[in-house]
Amino acid sequence: MSVASETPVLDTLAAMTVDSIERCGLPPDMLILTRIAALAASDAPPLSYAAHIDPAMRADVTVERLQDVLVAIAPIVGTARVMTAAGNIAAALGIAIAVAEAEAEAEIESEG
Repeated sequence: MSVASETPVLDTLAAMTVDSIERCGLPPDMLILTRIAALAASDAPPLSYAAHIDPAMRADVTVERLQDVLVAIAPIVGTARVMTAAGNIAAALGIAIAVAEAEAEAEIESEG
């Protein structure tokens, strides 16, 4: 039986990411960077990148490492896909910031 949630799709994707990290032989940072490369190659939307922000932060993935991955895949996936990926990553970060701000505001309101 499933547990009710307001965000079942995001919850499932987050759980899959956590499960993948636990089951994969790659170090967590390499796993996330590999996933980012796959997202770029598949022309994924911003929400797909957003699901990887928290795991990337937990794995200490740096902006420099992320940029290195985009540089490395550019000759394979093409300039347009890499530029789209960079824009989608920026949009995903904007989504994450907006969600964090909304959660902080809700917490402040519930305390007041």
